[in-house]
Amino acid sequence: MTTAQSDDERRLAELGYRQDLQRAWSGFSNFAISFTIISVLAGCFTTYGQAWNNGGPIAISWGWPIICGLILLVAFSMSELVSKYPTAGGIYYWASTMGGPRWGWFTGWFNLIGLVGVVASVDYGCATFLNATFTLFGVNLGFMDWSDGTGVLGETFFLFAVILTVHALINIYSSPLVALMNNISVFWHVVGVAAIILILAFVPDTHQSVDFVFTETINNSGFGAGMFWWYVLPLGFLLTMYTQTGYDASAHISEETHGAAEAAAKGVWRSVFWSGVGGWLVLLAITFAAADVDAVNAGLGSSLAVFSSALPDGWEKMVVVIATIGQLFCGMACVTSCSRMMYAFSRDRAVPGWQLWTRLNHHRVPAFAVIASCVAALVMTLPALEGDEAGAPYAFFAVVSICVIGLYIAYVMPVYLRWRMGDAFEPGPWTLGRKYKWVNPLAIVWVIICVIIFCLPFTPAAVPWRDEFDLRYLNYAPVTVGAVLLIVGLWWALKAKHTFKGPVRTVEFDEGAGIQ
Repeated sequence: MTTAQSDDERRLAELGYRQDLQRAWSGFSNFAISFTIISVLAGCFTTYGQAWNNGGPIAISWGWPIICGLILLVAFSMSELVSKYPTAGGIYYWASTMGGPRWGWFTGWFNLIGLVGVVASVDYGCATFLNATFTLFGVNLGFMDWSDGTGVLGETFFLFAVILTVHALINIYSSPLVALMNNISVFWHVVGVAAIILILAFVPDTHQSVDFVFTETINNSGFGAGMFWWYVLPLGFLLTMYTQTGYDASAHISEETHGAAEAAAKGVWRSVFWSGVGGWLVLLAITFAAADVDAVNAGLGSSLAVFSSALPDGWEKMVVVIATIGQLFCGMACVTSCSRMMYAFSRDRAVPGWQLWTRLNHHRVPAFAVIASCVAALVMTLPALEGDEAGAPYAFFAVVSICVIGLYIAYVMPVYLRWRMGDAFEPGPWTLGRKYKWVNPLAIVWVIICVIIFCLPFTPAAVPWRDEFDLRYLNYAPVTVGAVLLIVGLWWALKAKHTFKGPVRTVEFDEGAGIQ
């Protein structure tokens, strides 16, 4: 056992846990999983249309960097906490330790539903791009034909199920392989993003002007122009908030990371920062390439519509393939993060059937937690089988909202508790120092605003009292999150508050005797 390993295990024992998971991840691998889950090749590409239709170019060129700056406040706050408490439970453990079992209970459930939403939205978005790839290449497998351009929703959901299965199998059979693939993913995202930017910069015959990219507004939402600045444009911020999620993965993998008290803390904020830089560059490249506005609008504002209208067939295929592979890496990492959080939450007896979800296979991987994460993601996304006349699965954006709402509520609950503790909080090696006094409250206020925004209808057809109301367009994010809150709230009131005591220590640690 190396000195670093013994220090990590000693710190973990102080927090109450044995070293059961394999500590095989480097600091770079820890950064890599959050960078991979954020994945500008996933979020920026699959939800580009949300910003295009709700705000237009300014929601992208100005919205992205401004919102990323606010998200960094959340990330910095979380980095300080993971440095103090480097456990797989991450956010839930922080809340339990600083606020007691009730805070840990609700934080854990918001975190878990948010992570399931991440798995669902990323892998479904990946399936959408894989479907586009197969269509571009005219793939025909006999039982399913992508060359005829029909049955898009059914074909996409089939690919979604296949991708979930592949990601589950990779996660179940090799944790070191997952770490290696996350390292490769960083290279793929850096090189892939650079390649796409160069293609979009030099291949199209025409580009938009700087004036268009930085001043043009678009409102395809269906809401009136009078609602643009205070309602429509904020809906476009979902692009940034959704892309910049999942960086709590660095905390959930901390029990598998060498030097976790510093490496995991740096992994959280660095993944947000570098994804912010890379994401802005590729989003600007896409927007400058969107010269045929009518074609992009006809394609529902999607990045795929930009590529098809701006690039020759061969270059379009290359861009879509690069993005699809990046999304495959991203989805695999999402399953890892979700399963580790479920494992840790179950380890503390919070999830029904916890004995099963904490069972490790001979690869020291919580295999059943991996399977449960993928099955839950599949069930959550079932409404996406139903689309409108254009084949648009509006339920996908509801899943995206569930992800953002669940995760960011979970992110700021322990941030609030840390702020409430004030100078009584004893930080780990990575600390904000006195800056917590303004960083923490600003992060909390921003998340409250976002949660309200993303609970709102995305289209007039989703407003129940309007004549054009159609259930297919309903933003069921607040319904889902509200139902989870109601269920876990009643569960807490009727039973869990008597039985759930927060983190369950699996070892005792004595300063003189060590681990017992």
